[in-house]
Amino acid sequence: MKRKHFLLLGSLLIFLALACRFSPPESQPAAPSPSMQPVEMATSSPPPALPAGEISRTIIHDGRERSYILYVPTSLNWNQPPALVFVFHGGTGNAQNAIQMTGFHQVADQHGFLVAYPNGTGRLSDDKLLTWNAGNCCGYAYEKKVDDVGFVRAIVTDLETLINLDPKRIYATGMSNGALLSHRLGCEASDLFAGIAPVAGTLNTIPCNPSHPISVIMFHGTEDQHILYNGGAGPQSRLSVDFTSVQDSVEFWTAFNNCASQPQLTTFDDIQHQIWSGCAASTSVELYTIIGGGHAWPGGRSSGRPDADQPTKSISASDLIWKFFATHPKP
Repeated sequence: MKRKHFLLLGSLLIFLALACRFSPPESQPAAPSPSMQPVEMATSSPPPALPAGEISRTIIHDGRERSYILYVPTSLNWNQPPALVFVFHGGTGNAQNAIQMTGFHQVADQHGFLVAYPNGTGRLSDDKLLTWNAGNCCGYAYEKKVDDVGFVRAIVTDLETLINLDPKRIYATGMSNGALLSHRLGCEASDLFAGIAPVAGTLNTIPCNPSHPISVIMFHGTEDQHILYNGGAGPQSRLSVDFTSVQDSVEFWTAFNNCASQPQLTTFDDIQHQIWSGCAASTSVELYTIIGGGHAWPGGRSSGRPDADQPTKSISASDLIWKFFATHPKP
């Protein structure tokens, strides 16, 4: 009887073993086909932009509240970082004076770049009688040793918190005291600026030690009685400043940039135009001399004072400045 039970138990075990051996394998989950794989769609946010028109900005620099007006043209292409041009007013002026005198709004509209019009500093609490610390001049800003070079750098930093600037296309121009500051920026901020365009102002930052080659275009009238073409203290200047001559200013920049010694010369109407080429790092130096011209912005408006010099209409300094800047970015 026991043997029969053992035989039955053995037969059952053999049957179970065979059933396990020939049972179909467990089905595995099918791998998703490539067409079924989840795809992450690439999204790109639009570049930062600013509304068109004039924007007033205020920042704190060196313990002072400082201000500037930024002009944003409707023609600006925000798909690429824009160029930036600083326009500095003359002594005792302000940003609004620079806007009216130079007409740079219209040039920016045509060519699509940003324009910053900073305000200098003065003894009064309003925006009247403002000056720049431009080396050996001028007024309140010079007397108080105001850090205007640092202020300009702070404006660039402020703008970079809002938008993407093209670091190879930052430029400076200005009239009179603003021209002197443009020269000073060439001396002390050539790491930042690709070019400068002083109008009716010479190089009075001594010593001048630029760290990089920089393109320079100058405009000056031979009969300027505020900042004399041949140097010295101008009889109509309110300051007892011995200004550097136009010739000495040009010679410094051509020597520093290692330009050709002899310029290309053209003359027309009341204009003499000189170009020094072959300069280091693709820079250039140019000088527009206005024969018989006074202390004024060529092609622009006069300051409005009764004794103000009238600008020549043979050229537009603002148009020529942008043309020069546009072809001279940093390498």
